Amino acid sequence: MKLPLTLLLFLVCLQGFTQPLPKRSLTELIDTKEPGWNLVLEWKKDARNKVDVLPTSQANAEAALLQTQVTTRSPMGAIVYETGGILIDDGWIRILGSGTARLPRSLMAWNKGKSFRQDGEQPSFLLIADDVLGGFFALNAGGISEKDLGKVFYLSPDNLQWESTQLGYSDFLQFCFSADLEGFYEGLRWKG
Repeated sequence: MKLPLTLLLFLVCLQGFTQPLPKRSLTELIDTKEPGWNLVLEWKKDARNKVDVLPTSQANAEAALLQTQVTTRSPMGAIVYETGGILIDDGWIRILGSGTARLPRSLMAWNKGKSFRQDGEQPSFLLIADDVLGGFFALNAGGISEKDLGKVFYLSPDNLQWESTQLGYSDFLQFCFSADLEGFYEGLRWKG
C-alpha cells in the first residue's frame, strides 16, 4: 500500500510528538531553494478576500521559527518567518505568524499552555488562527480527534464543538484567501 507523501511526512512528524526531536538551527530551517513563501504570495495574488500581510522584525521571525521548528519550505514555516501574521477580510480571521504590534502573539507562544506546557514538548494540536467571533482554527495532531490527523478543525463559539474542515494547512490558507466567507459564517456576519 502506497501512502501519499504528505501523510507519510505527517506520520513521521507524529513520531516527534512522542519523542523529542533534536532542535534544528536557523540555517537548517530556512530554505532558500524552494521557499514556501512563493506559494503563499501566489495564493495572495489570486485571493478573492482581502489579505493583509503584517510585517515582523527579524528578531521575532527568527525566535518564532526556532520555537516552531518547521522549515520555511512549508507554508506554515514561511508564514511564521516572513510575517507577523495575516489578517483576512480586515481581521475577520487572524492567521498566526511571528507576532507584531497589530497581532501581538506568535504561533508557538499562543499555543504554550494550551496544546503543550513546556518548550520542546510536542503539541497535540496547534492553534493556527482565530476569528472575531471567538472561534479557533487548530491543526489536529491527535489532541482533538483520532480521526482527521493533520487536518484543520474549527471550534465554533456557537456550539463549542470541534468540527473538521477536512482541510490541511495549505488548503486552509487558500480557503481563507479565496473562499466564500459569507457562506462559511452564514448568519453570523453583520453588514458593513
